[in-house]
Amino acid sequence: MTELVAEDVQRALRAVADPSRASVQMRFFKAGPGEYGEGDVFIGVQVPVQRKVAKTFESLPTDECARLLASEVHEDRLTALLVLVRRMQRARGKDADAVKRAVYRCFIANRARVNNWDLVDTSAEHIVGPFAIEGSKERAFVDELSRAESLWDRRIAMMSTFYFIKRGDFSWALEVAARLLEDEEDLLHKASGWMLREIGGRGGLVELRAFLRAHAAVMPRTMLRYAIEKLPEAERKKWLAVKRA
Repeated sequence: MTELVAEDVQRALRAVADPSRASVQMRFFKAGPGEYGEGDVFIGVQVPVQRKVAKTFESLPTDECARLLASEVHEDRLTALLVLVRRMQRARGKDADAVKRAVYRCFIANRARVNNWDLVDTSAEHIVGPFAIEGSKERAFVDELSRAESLWDRRIAMMSTFYFIKRGDFSWALEVAARLLEDEEDLLHKASGWMLREIGGRGGLVELRAFLRAHAAVMPRTMLRYAIEKLPEAERKKWLAVKRA
């Protein structure tokens, strides 16, 4: 059997591409001049279709995923990440640890190509999260990413904490969110606020409220609004009043 290569995935994606959608995607993902996704190229493939393609090609070798991540086409990169996530989640048997480590290394080595919010949000918690155990060198590395110049590195750091939030461990997410309070990027305010909201919605209301008492007055408004979105209306008004004051 012939081993799959990146071009096989690209052919499959182009067979289902809808060029009429590409301009809509470019606007949605801010790919215009001076925008955060400047220069990104779209061919008009919807995410559910990309997931089907990723399932078909889930045996794509990791080095070929890296080649796919090098593509200028957004859908190529997202599909590569979807394949990597599937490989991470389905690794079984005696080789499972080696497979997961290879996926993690591929992601970290090529993270400069994980350069829009959907690419980060699809992959970071599933690929980086499982390795960023407290006290590990991976956790220390991701903490460094939260201070990096790259917007996408910082979002990777914040979104990696979702892995722990889903398992009832909120401490790291709270640390990273506090570290990003003075970040100037709205995309980081949204990510941080989203993770804070998830903490509140997954049994961490005590922790969320403690964070708000400590930081609501200085939180970026977008972060605050996202964080309190699921709280009772009267309480939301209280926290917004703290911010105005």
